Amino acid sequence: MQVKFLGAAQRVTGSMHLVQCGRFRVLLDCGLFQGKRSEAYDINRKLPFPAAQIDAVILSHAHIDHSGNLPSLVRQGFRGKIYATSATRELSSTLLFDTARLQENDLKYVNKRRRQNQEPEFNPLYREEDVVKTIRAFRVRDYEEPFEVVPGVTATFFNSGHMLGAASVQLSCAETKQTLVFSGDIGRYQDPMLCAPQVVPGANYVIMEATYGDRLHQDDVDAEQQLHELCQNVWKKRGSILIPAFSIGRTQHLVYLLNTLAENDRLPPFKVFVDSPMAVDATEVYRSHVECFNEEFIQSILKEEDRDPLGFRNLYYVRSSEHSKAINQMNEPLIIISASGMLEGGRILHHLKQRIDDPKTTVVFAGYQAENTLGRRILEGAEFVKIFGVEYPVYCQTMRLDSVSGHADQSELIRWAKAVQEAGSIKQIAFTHCELEPAQTLKQEFERNGLPPVLIPARGDYMNMES
Repeated sequence: MQVKFLGAAQRVTGSMHLVQCGRFRVLLDCGLFQGKRSEAYDINRKLPFPAAQIDAVILSHAHIDHSGNLPSLVRQGFRGKIYATSATRELSSTLLFDTARLQENDLKYVNKRRRQNQEPEFNPLYREEDVVKTIRAFRVRDYEEPFEVVPGVTATFFNSGHMLGAASVQLSCAETKQTLVFSGDIGRYQDPMLCAPQVVPGANYVIMEATYGDRLHQDDVDAEQQLHELCQNVWKKRGSILIPAFSIGRTQHLVYLLNTLAENDRLPPFKVFVDSPMAVDATEVYRSHVECFNEEFIQSILKEEDRDPLGFRNLYYVRSSEHSKAINQMNEPLIIISASGMLEGGRILHHLKQRIDDPKTTVVFAGYQAENTLGRRILEGAEFVKIFGVEYPVYCQTMRLDSVSGHADQSELIRWAKAVQEAGSIKQIAFTHCELEPAQTLKQEFERNGLPPVLIPARGDYMNMES
């Protein structure tokens, strides 16, 4: 049994790990790489293996950096099954169709400029017809329900607490009698909406995310209070708040916090727009999967008069492009939540280019910003940035809202690993979904805590699982 690390290796994007057990090849995740456009275009288009040689895919969750390149896999010849939880399948359908449309729409804008500059035009990675074929390949499995992936290989999903439907994967190979655990993305133990991460038993080898391996979230900082103070300050200036956010997971978390403020009369009378067709669809999926929520969130549903913690007065879910464009003609204080979360595409860019040179605008970063993304450049203080090929001065304010992160911090990662160690017999752990420096810091902390040996693989490295 062997793992080859093909994505999210010393990087926080493009999750993809190839597991070989005997003659079978199983892919864990098939995510889009996000970063420098030329590099991302190349990596996403050229899969590091013949697609037809993959026998099955196990998808940990729906976020684009884990699911977003599945249609490319299908388009290039994959004919196996894609296993996921019910919520992940529904959210992936929403996300992948939206991603296909966004690619085509964004490329129309980019290619117009490329034609003017007599540069070769880009083609989309995949189209909606490829997404249709991809969704047909999905097979839904429940948490804690073992299933055969390929002959001799059994998998079981466990709730990872990261987002609706997110899973850690236990993968057992009968031939080698070894069990691999893939953490997926590990969530928070005190998430306001979702259940805490489950313990995955029986691990001999572990592939584990380490996104925030060098950071402790500000648990003493109340995200609701932070948002309240920000909204009060921006309202006084008659400014606007832009929040780039994943349409699935982060958007719903932010809406829930704003809903709590509104329910308690602590939110100034902003008009709040969730401007993303994908987020609109995803929110409906959230409303239909009560089984994924923790007791706190369920109680908030039962106690509210409208029984809707994802809806409040002055909140507008925006689907049409006409409505989205109309928002940019408004001269009143606004809150706009829109994708993409790293400012690498989507409607948020149109809102950003309208407001990036206004010091009364605050851009709130509520999620991880990968290297070489537009979000990372703005967060690190760039004075000028390019949006759709045009350079803009950065006069807007910025703010980090780490306390709404969907990723475990250093202490929670150690807690998760200790629980898995106690429930199994781990020989080695591989850190993925992380940059090198946080991984090295976390490795030192694992050594101090008596946890198993750690590997920090680069793209293309292997982990051999010996019996």
